Amino acid sequence: MVHIPFKGVVPALVTPFRDGAVDEAAFVALVERQIAGGVHGLVPVGTTGETATLSHDEHKRVVELCVQTARGRVPVIAGAGSNATAEAIDLVRHAKTVGADAALCVSPYYNRPSQEGIYQHYKAINDAVELPVLVYNVPGRTASDVSNETLARLSALPNIIGVKDATGDMTRVSFQRLMCGEEWIMLSGDDPTALGYMAHGGHGCISVTANVAPDGCASFFNAAMAGDWETARSWQDRLVRLHKALFLDASPAPTKFALAHLGLCAEDCRLPITPCADAVKPAILEAMHEAGLV
Repeated sequence: MVHIPFKGVVPALVTPFRDGAVDEAAFVALVERQIAGGVHGLVPVGTTGETATLSHDEHKRVVELCVQTARGRVPVIAGAGSNATAEAIDLVRHAKTVGADAALCVSPYYNRPSQEGIYQHYKAINDAVELPVLVYNVPGRTASDVSNETLARLSALPNIIGVKDATGDMTRVSFQRLMCGEEWIMLSGDDPTALGYMAHGGHGCISVTANVAPDGCASFFNAAMAGDWETARSWQDRLVRLHKALFLDASPAPTKFALAHLGLCAEDCRLPITPCADAVKPAILEAMHEAGLV
């Protein structure tokens, strides 16, 4: 059997703020809560971590703090993406230096490279740093879709080991298994469709919802990984409204509202993300109640 080092539920951690600065104590407490809840890994400073509005020093500090807090209990996949290849290499190099287990690199955004440009971007990262890298494909945010054909090319590179797929397209999973090989790691980036993704042969999910419900998400993925689809569907039914509710306003504002309601961090976001709109808070609270959190 092929060993898959990154699987199950891996929360895309929020970055708590207080008075304009990163709230390091709250972040450490959130990491501890995730590990206690049974998650299978951690992703600091991804999209949900508001990496776009962190300074480079803040970004690197959050990665370092996550690695230090995890202490090897679960793997850390550091967010390290950029639309500038040299900047991405710098962030991946830092992740390796501080002891992260892998890096998550979003496909280049805004400048809309060709498939060849995307391939060369990841190849340059592969060649520069000896650290496992997951490709993050989220066309809805980047305007650059990484095709399965490009992923198949990337899978031949020694340090490009898998994908976080936030397209919601289930057929991609089956084709990737055929095109990229059995060692290719396939993680969903979309909580609501993760059940289908797992059934198609995925290995796990980099999850927003796990920030709020680590225990439930861990139970869902443990069932799915064991092929216990009846239990997995039961957890899906319990969590699906929460999956949707956490995107009723610009992410991660709803997630931070939910965490604040649980007394775990402040609601503070960084502009242009504003605090969660009052109009959607009742739906979030109802979904949290349905998930057994309140």
